Amino acid sequence: MTISNPTNLTELLACMGAAGKRLNAIEAIEAGAGNLSAAFDWKVDLTELFPDSRTIDLPWTVPGLFGYTVLVTGTGCRLREVGDDPVRNVGAVIVHENGTTATLRYRADGNFTAPTSEFNSHLAVHHDQVNRRGVRFHSVIHAQPPHLVQLSHIPSYQSTPALNDALLRWEPETIVQLPAGVEFLPFMVPGSQELMENNVLGLVDHVITIWAKHGLMARSDVSPLAACDKIEYAETGAAYECRNLATGGHGTGLSTDELRRVCDAFSVQTTLV
Repeated sequence: MTISNPTNLTELLACMGAAGKRLNAIEAIEAGAGNLSAAFDWKVDLTELFPDSRTIDLPWTVPGLFGYTVLVTGTGCRLREVGDDPVRNVGAVIVHENGTTATLRYRADGNFTAPTSEFNSHLAVHHDQVNRRGVRFHSVIHAQPPHLVQLSHIPSYQSTPALNDALLRWEPETIVQLPAGVEFLPFMVPGSQELMENNVLGLVDHVITIWAKHGLMARSDVSPLAACDKIEYAETGAAYECRNLATGGHGTGLSTDELRRVCDAFSVQTTLV
């Protein structure tokens, strides 16, 4: 059984691996696409698992993460392989006091050579959430679930209200799990500062941002698996919407009144219905 609320390094690596395998199972990653990270302020000995080290420049200045370690998957590494061999597909970034450099620990005999190319967005979100809310643990996933990406290519779904209307109307569980819905971001170049800055803003009040024509980012204070769960709920809603489109759009989905009844029954605080 995978620990879904990890409290030590072994459990966290196992949780990252389980999230990678689950994302692969729902076809939300392909080859080296997709990446995840987890920032924490626990004191851990990384020497045995990650014996090699070097100093790196960080892609974003994050002084608020001084004292934190960020476990992150490597560029080109396959998320589906993290569970089988985490220490050869993950690196550990120990942020220096200046917030501009860090010590990278890794295994030179593994697949990891450098953090994912999306590391700027990971760092910026961790930094914002730690500074904003003082969390001691924070996990982030970038993935490319096919149904959500497909909807993001269709003009009528390219807004936050329209996308939330589509995703929330198919299963009562969705609004319970995503009471703020998702935040839609128009297309921006992957890995760019523009995407990073808008993504940070989108994740202030949401746990998922949809990156148009690309993928998404999800966050959790609990674990990588918890972030993966949120992705599954959103992707399931998108799959129903795509099926409905493919069969002529005859499904009505849950009405606004029915969604309100669900929210009342489960004490869901939302502004969406």
